[in-house]
Amino acid sequence: MKTIYESTFIAIGKSAAEALDDNFLITFGEGAPNDIAEYCFIHRSDINPGENFSAGALITLGEHQYPITAVGDVARENLRDLGHITLRFDGSSSPEFPGTIHVIGKPPAVIHVGEKFCVFSD
Repeated sequence: MKTIYESTFIAIGKSAAEALDDNFLITFGEGAPNDIAEYCFIHRSDINPGENFSAGALITLGEHQYPITAVGDVARENLRDLGHITLRFDGSSSPEFPGTIHVIGKPPAVIHVGEKFCVFSD
């Protein structure tokens, strides 16, 4: 599999982990506005070639792997340009919102600063 995107979590907003209990998480790149950062897992991009990916690709959060089932219309460009997506752990085959990526699996119980966030595709 080819690395489409790779980043490292550098901060976790005070309210970000609460979303994991509701089967989603929100990411944002470094430099997110403070009022938004409170709800986000903040990461710094290591590899961002801007290549497309779609359902069938794979997202990893630390050691956890999640097959992608749906990608919203602007999710790829939001991830590339802002580091921002909403990741829903519901396996939906159609995106709920334009910036949402849906995956199969349960969210991790916790995400730590220093863990990797990656997207892989064939």
